[in-house]
Amino acid sequence: MPPLSPPLGGRPAIPGGTPAERLEPAAVRGGLIVSVQAPEGSPLRDPQVIAAMAEASLANGAIGVRLESPEHIAAVRRRCPQALIVGLWKRSFPDSPVYITPGWEEMLAVWGAGADVVAIDATERQRPDGYALAELIKRATEELGAPLMADVDSVANGVQAATLGCRWVGTTLYGYTEGTAAQRPPAWDLLEPLRAALPADTTLICEGGIASPDQAQRALQQGADAVVVGTAITGVDLQVATYVQQLRP
Repeated sequence: MPPLSPPLGGRPAIPGGTPAERLEPAAVRGGLIVSVQAPEGSPLRDPQVIAAMAEASLANGAIGVRLESPEHIAAVRRRCPQALIVGLWKRSFPDSPVYITPGWEEMLAVWGAGADVVAIDATERQRPDGYALAELIKRATEELGAPLMADVDSVANGVQAATLGCRWVGTTLYGYTEGTAAQRPPAWDLLEPLRAALPADTTLICEGGIASPDQAQRALQQGADAVVVGTAITGVDLQVATYVQQLRP
């Protein structure tokens, strides 16, 4: 295990700090978190464009934003100092299918850039270099004090992540792992069982496939504390491509 080193440049100061209560289920209940991301090669991937979309989301009532890459997290933190940021870093490795904040280096960078919550793949799949999920969560908690969001694909993995110390559990990877490839998000069949099985102080997030306000409301009715919406709001590239493909003769 590599020795702990401080994030390059240090963690940015967040005005007023980030009280633990801000992350509790009651604090986010009924809220919308907008995933502000753009694919590689898109002109929208510019950090300043991401920051502008994040600011627009927050100005119109979103309680927080979910951002990918330390560069984008830092840009939004500078532009929106008090924003609630769920941060992650997508990196692919040849020895593992895990790509959402897969290891310690990625976690350290996301936290150092200014995320309030670090999102990680918390499925049972093997991580790069064989890094154990339990050890990663333990280290993040003890050495960084970083609250974690477990991106899971099943009730069992969600409960396990909460037991290991993740404060937020999200249905992000339902339909995107080998074991759930035949399923299609939203994860309607996970929400009620997760709500019943998770500790009361664990924040349950519905993420993945939410495409309308009606679906978002349904997620809350089925037990989610808050909802993450991405493509349906900020996914300009995919939305336009879908329309164009459908309209072709």
